[in-house]
Amino acid sequence: MKDKAGDARLVAILGTAQTLAWASSYYLPAMLAGPMAADLGVSPIVVFAAFSFALLVSAFVGPLAGRLIDSAGGRPVLAGASLAFAGGLVMLALSQDTVGLFIGWAVIGLAMGSGLYEAAFSTLVRLRGSDARATITGITLIAGFASTVGWPLSAVMETHLGWRGACVGWALLHLIVGLPLNLSLPRATRAPGAARRADRDALAQSEPGAESAPVPGAALAAILLAFVFAVTWFISTAMAAHLPRLLQEAGASLAMAVALGAIVGPAQVAARLLEFGFLRHVHPLLSARLAALGHPLGVVLLAAGGTALAPAFVLLHGAGNGILTIAKGTLPLVLFGPQGYGLRQGWLTLPARLSQAIAPLAFGAAIDRWGGGALWLSAVLGAAALGALLLMPRVSPR
Repeated sequence: MKDKAGDARLVAILGTAQTLAWASSYYLPAMLAGPMAADLGVSPIVVFAAFSFALLVSAFVGPLAGRLIDSAGGRPVLAGASLAFAGGLVMLALSQDTVGLFIGWAVIGLAMGSGLYEAAFSTLVRLRGSDARATITGITLIAGFASTVGWPLSAVMETHLGWRGACVGWALLHLIVGLPLNLSLPRATRAPGAARRADRDALAQSEPGAESAPVPGAALAAILLAFVFAVTWFISTAMAAHLPRLLQEAGASLAMAVALGAIVGPAQVAARLLEFGFLRHVHPLLSARLAALGHPLGVVLLAAGGTALAPAFVLLHGAGNGILTIAKGTLPLVLFGPQGYGLRQGWLTLPARLSQAIAPLAFGAAIDRWGGGALWLSAVLGAAALGALLLMPRVSPR
């Protein structure tokens, strides 16, 4: 019998902790990059380069963090991530030059690789096994408001305390709120032998070069899934960094572009509510296919109708991105099963984290070259992700 009260508690704990983690890392540069750059005497692009470096660090930390969660559970890993977030933010606050800036962001990258969605999803699967789909959706519903909470709070702290004070403020929140929440998670126990077997299974199913996959079609499914994750994370990060500029290229005023950009968060949450309700009764692969269609269809509508259909583009992009975030947690679970989930997630999302790191700079260069036409690049990539999902074999986990 399902422990509904326990599931609700897990969702509340991890949802709140994930909101804090995302708000103080992924959404930090949007509000503090300018003040950081001005104070340190560098260009804002240097701050974003340091942020990209953090994303690279997180990419290579992911598989190790997943393996640790498989063997020891998520409680110690997520608690360690809270400490790393706090330490990295304090290092940022104390930085006096570019070297200090990169060191601070590198430590935050360590925390991101072991403390964002992939680690939370792995923790839930470790605790709930194949029944983790609903709780995965639940934490994304709460953490979907990370930008809604994080951007205003960062702005308020920066206004009253300066950007260094804002970093210290976020660090204190990790120590006072995030760390106790993660330490309150249930302990997960499993025999070491079972953990080692799960790791071997995950490695065989996830690595493209594996000599033999224990489940027919698993190797192809893993490659296609890694491609889908890499493409959709590239699009998501590119839009997060450049959406207002793209809307202006399409003819929107600055005020209109900002207002439309604010719709993305609610669209993501609304789509996740749909996933939590109606779509929870369908296979996650169908949900992912419908979601992958959102961005390319939105681009076509924007090209056809201009600013009149810009709201439709933003809504389709936001809704698709919201469901795809859940799919990153549920698809590997449904396709491959709960065994070795953490390690598998680390390998599957490694290409995605690398593409995420280059997305802001690469797509910015595309806009410089093609203007609003750069959206056709993201549309083609989105269509390729949809094609990969349509080709995805139905793997039956052991």
